[in-house]
Amino acid sequence: MTAGALSATARITAVRDGRGGTALPVLDGAGPLALRRTTGEGAAARVVVVGSMAAPLGGDRLAVHARVAAGADLRVTSAAATISLPGRSGGPAHYDLDLTVEEDARLDWLPEPVVAATGSHLVMTTRITLGPGARLRYREEQVLGRHHDWARQAPPGRLTSRLTVRRAGRLLLDQQTDLGPGAPAWNGPAALAEHRTAGQLLTVGLPAGPPPPAADAALLTLPGAAATLLTALAPDALTLRRLLDGSGAGAATAAGADAVREPREAMV
Repeated sequence: MTAGALSATARITAVRDGRGGTALPVLDGAGPLALRRTTGEGAAARVVVVGSMAAPLGGDRLAVHARVAAGADLRVTSAAATISLPGRSGGPAHYDLDLTVEEDARLDWLPEPVVAATGSHLVMTTRITLGPGARLRYREEQVLGRHHDWARQAPPGRLTSRLTVRRAGRLLLDQQTDLGPGAPAWNGPAALAEHRTAGQLLTVGLPAGPPPPAADAALLTLPGAAATLLTALAPDALTLRRLLDGSGAGAATAAGADAVREPREAMV
């Protein structure tokens, strides 16, 4: 690891509590990854990831490991956007997600966007392992550049993201996106073109939403029962969230919109 860089791993374990709900025997934050349990309706346990310092910076290595045991129900969100910032080393930051959803369990992973500030490079690796009958809703939103980066015509940062999903031991999805300066043809007509945000919503074992109403979005059916991937491009985070929510009816949260206008130092 680069001298002066940060290394931190947060862990979440959700299990059935025997009373029709979900308990959290492990809820361990680390470094900038602070975990807070919140109240909600239904049987799901709800966790919000709150940023306790500016991160990730170039050279940092951050990770979240989450396990949803058989029959449990977990919903994870974040308090604000993840802002990727340049570090002293000039090298990339790394952020790893390792998510395990066991038999008949459910995970909703719905963070705020990842924003790549000028001069930064964030490499995100997400590995999702699903057991038989597992249900998943996973959202990923990427924003190239902060509002004032674009206002002064500065180039955005770079985001490299790898998503691998296995269900019952079989590969369901394996894809990589690479956007921003240094990535081949990232702003060409086959990639972002004039857009500055990209996102996807993966659902497994849950009803898919209606077909997207815009030409810059597509709903794909994946192998197996009830598995879909909705991908979308948009000029801003607010429009992107509406596309991923379905039919443009769901507005972006204030945190998501503010992340583009006035980014806060917070983590997914």
